[in-house]
Amino acid sequence: MLEGPGSELSDKLKRRMDLVLEETFRDEFPNGGDHETRKLVAARLLAAAVEGRTTLGELGLLARKAMAELKRKPK
Repeated sequence: MLEGPGSELSDKLKRRMDLVLEETFRDEFPNGGDHETRKLVAARLLAAAVEGRTTLGELGLLARKAMAELKRKPK
């Protein structure tokens, strides 16, 4: 899934990550959520992809888990 010298993501993986991010925030926040929260969840997705966790199921589970953790954090 990763291309090039270990740092570039394939277009397919980028689309998959975008889809998971959009679906997660659509389900959790009618307005799409705030930038910082999206950025944190996206960073978790990227880290997982680099580790080789690239299926829709794996990424979706990770995104939902990240959202649950962020909701529990005191503001």
